[in-house]
Amino acid sequence: MAAIGFIGLGNMGGPMARNLVKAGHKLKVFDLAAGAVSALVEAGAEKAESACDAARDVEFVVTMLPAGEHVRAVYMGEDGLISSARKGTVFIDSSTIDIPSARETIAAAEQAGMTMIDAPVSGGVGGAEAGTLTFMVGGTEEAFAKAKPILEKMGKNIFHAGAAGNGQVAKVCNNMILGITMIGVSEAFVLGEKLGLDAQTLFDISSTASGQCWSMTSYCPAPGPVPASPANRNYQPGFSAAMMLKDLRLAQDASKTARTPIPLGAQAAQLYALMEAAGEEGLDFSGIIKLIRGEI
Repeated sequence: MAAIGFIGLGNMGGPMARNLVKAGHKLKVFDLAAGAVSALVEAGAEKAESACDAARDVEFVVTMLPAGEHVRAVYMGEDGLISSARKGTVFIDSSTIDIPSARETIAAAEQAGMTMIDAPVSGGVGGAEAGTLTFMVGGTEEAFAKAKPILEKMGKNIFHAGAAGNGQVAKVCNNMILGITMIGVSEAFVLGEKLGLDAQTLFDISSTASGQCWSMTSYCPAPGPVPASPANRNYQPGFSAAMMLKDLRLAQDASKTARTPIPLGAQAAQLYALMEAAGEEGLDFSGIIKLIRGEI
């Protein structure tokens, strides 16, 4: 079993780290939240005194951090991971961040004799807890091969998306599709309701017709048709509107770099920004249906 440092034990990182412990790996963990660290220590991990400490004398380091600025600081800052870890360490950054930051950090790691991939995830907290996440990986074939056995203990679907940063490209494109389709499904269900068609009937029809999509069949924003969806627990988040807005804004930034217009992605970002302005960004992203109903 491998010695692994894990940095960032939030809603996603915590369950991911626990799955590595369950798989028998030796973990050193660090997070600014002492309670998150304590929970992992109780699960069998070792407490690291700092991010740098978590990266010492391990074969792999996994990071799950909020944004590109945090990733750059943790890896490339003074006494960062790149300067603290031993040569040959494999870095796995599962944060969802801007593409330039991912590529810059990987280049710096490789220049220092390390191996690194960007490996953002899809699947939400439920997928993190169940170990069924989808990993979208950017980096060399060699780096992907080294990291894959570790990723397989945290996820079910592991895809190599190509060169450094391409994991982030896949993530923002995927989540832009998700955000747009959730809005479309929500609009359709609200329109159906207003015209006298109940949600279950619309679901029964559209889920087997050409309107079928994941946002409807697995995560229906209308209460009732999909028992496991957040709509049936007051939109408590599996993936919050704030996180969706973050990803849609990353897509906007990427579109400017690529000089490629994404008008529907831009409109989706504006609608989720209205949820944020109303103080409802803590709801699940499927809670956008409340905005469309005029409840926010």
